[in-house]
Amino acid sequence: MAIIGKVESLWRYPVKSMRGEELSEAFVGVAGVYGDRLFAFRSAGRPSGFPYLTGREQMKMVLYRPRFRHPDKAAKPPNLAEAESIEPGMSPIFADPADLAIDVETPSGEVLSVDDPMLIRKLGGGLGDKHALTLMRSERAMTDCRPVSLFSVQTGRRLGEELGIDLDKRRFRANVFMDLASTTGFAEDGLVGRMLRIGSKTVVSILERDPRCAMITLDPDTAERNPAILGKVTKAHNGKAGVYGAVLIEGMVRIGDDIEVLD
Repeated sequence: MAIIGKVESLWRYPVKSMRGEELSEAFVGVAGVYGDRLFAFRSAGRPSGFPYLTGREQMKMVLYRPRFRHPDKAAKPPNLAEAESIEPGMSPIFADPADLAIDVETPSGEVLSVDDPMLIRKLGGGLGDKHALTLMRSERAMTDCRPVSLFSVQTGRRLGEELGIDLDKRRFRANVFMDLASTTGFAEDGLVGRMLRIGSKTVVSILERDPRCAMITLDPDTAERNPAILGKVTKAHNGKAGVYGAVLIEGMVRIGDDIEVLD
């Protein structure tokens, strides 16, 4: 076993493809980070296998800022302490839907409930009739592939150096940003097939490298597109940056926690 770094920051994205929320701590469960991507918008113009509206179709979507209406209740499962006292590996339950209600601040500063029809009209602006939108809600994170994504700040720094720009890590929309001992960048590629303990309890199996799409081209503050970023990842790094994982042992993770390789 070896400590390879620390948790640099933790993020969740309450509404898929909207702005993320930085956390000081997070419950990382089998279904993903608690409160992550609970809501999404289905587009009639998207394939049934991936029906979500994202920033690839509506770039300004990344400027919408979702917030839990009851942040204390959305911080972690309500029965976490009781579940852990009964059995160390017992999975806690999610809060009631009313406790996980979300409001969304639009780019103009207007605050709307996530289920307000006006929000759908704003998101659909300029997309045409084929992108008729409906709200989706799930008890698990509606991630693209795996429940948890991890990305090292060293990889972001290296890509920025390769591009000659200051590259904002938020473009990569990871759940766990890692500060690794290795300074070379893309060191997380070598973790595929291995298990990590993050903090005192949580264990994540690293399954694969993260294939990237046009989402990383969007500036998180302006929604302006920079295609050169995806071009560099595609040509120099096989189109991948960061890694995906599956959670084997659930638990709380905090900023500054050690990241340890178990095998």
